[in-house]
Amino acid sequence: MAAASFVMSGAMVAGAVVAYIRVPSMAKKYVSDMKLELTKTILDAVPVPEMPEMPKLPTETGPAITSPF
Repeated sequence: MAAASFVMSGAMVAGAVVAYIRVPSMAKKYVSDMKLELTKTILDAVPVPEMPEMPKLPTETGPAITSPF
């Protein structure tokens, strides 16, 4: 009985250590995959507007604004 208890306790400790080491990296990968999936979904759902042609810049200036007084 004592040997079985020792093996079970050791397995639980080993499982806890593995979970403690692996869970953060698994969660980080899951979050990264979700961000990528959401980005693709949003970009597919929202149309990208076309850039309008820039207006020509003026080559000369007009007269100064006259004072109303």
